[in-house]
Amino acid sequence: MNGIVLISRAADFAAQRHEHQRRKGAGQVPYVNHLADVACLLAVATKGADAGLVAAGWLHDTVEDTATSSEELATAFGADIAALVAEVTDDKSLPKAERKRLQVEKTPAKTPRAKMIKLADLTSNLRALPNDWEIGRIHEYFEWADKVAAGCRGINPDLERAFDSVAASGRAAL
Repeated sequence: MNGIVLISRAADFAAQRHEHQRRKGAGQVPYVNHLADVACLLAVATKGADAGLVAAGWLHDTVEDTATSSEELATAFGADIAALVAEVTDDKSLPKAERKRLQVEKTPAKTPRAKMIKLADLTSNLRALPNDWEIGRIHEYFEWADKVAAGCRGINPDLERAFDSVAASGRAAL
């Protein structure tokens, strides 16, 4: 499938699946904005050379946060994209603290492309932290994000620079 068609289909699928979701915080920003940000970070970091990765960026939260199954993604977008999404999907049956601990522990063993999605996801999340969070909660999120990002180092300098820049800006504002 043509890369532009693949990415467009993934964006449309993700927008439909996340249609009623909003980001945390008082702003209630449409969740699709986060997906677009992740996909854009991946497109820029790969200079447009990996349409499958960009499509997976659009779809990275569909299994975790919607009624979409891995099998459905594999049928619609192929085994490669379904596997990438599965690799970055948390087990929502676990408590939040355990999921976060496992991300720190397991990220270094992920494939390079999954690490790129994870780093783009972290960067996007740091860019859009809810402005109604308390300073302590924001500080804890930055510390956790740094630990997860450490497991992604050495994969893509553009994504690392983007993460480091937003993390430094966020810390300076604390």
